Amino acid sequence: MSHTATIRVRFNELDPYNHVNHSVYATYFEAARVEALESVGMGLEVLAGEGWQVVVTELRVRFKRAAAAGDVLTVETRVGAATRATTTWHQRILRGDDLIADAEVTVAVTDRRGRPVRPPDRIRDGLGRLGADL
Repeated sequence: MSHTATIRVRFNELDPYNHVNHSVYATYFEAARVEALESVGMGLEVLAGEGWQVVVTELRVRFKRAAAAGDVLTVETRVGAATRATTTWHQRILRGDDLIADAEVTVAVTDRRGRPVRPPDRIRDGLGRLGADL
């Protein structure tokens, strides 16, 4: 299963060429990942209260088309392969049927001290609902 989030491009997110600045896409992807986690009962505050952190260790983005102010974008998020402490997330930003950007994100589960850990069953179950191949 994948999760979708909708984002409307704001004027302050544009570069001098009136396109969404490349750095803003990381924010869009992050917001969509947080929303996806919340959709399966694993909001960041909930996880932190249980002693867990979900942190990005690698982000690879490919830009395909430009987005501009007022565009309504859809961010699709799906969790793919999992190792002991990390998962690979696949994300795409679309404007209608047009692919704007896609990303592959490596995400680790850590304890409060930032040490990578094997996620407990509750987190593994939630990631599974987002498509994780556990």
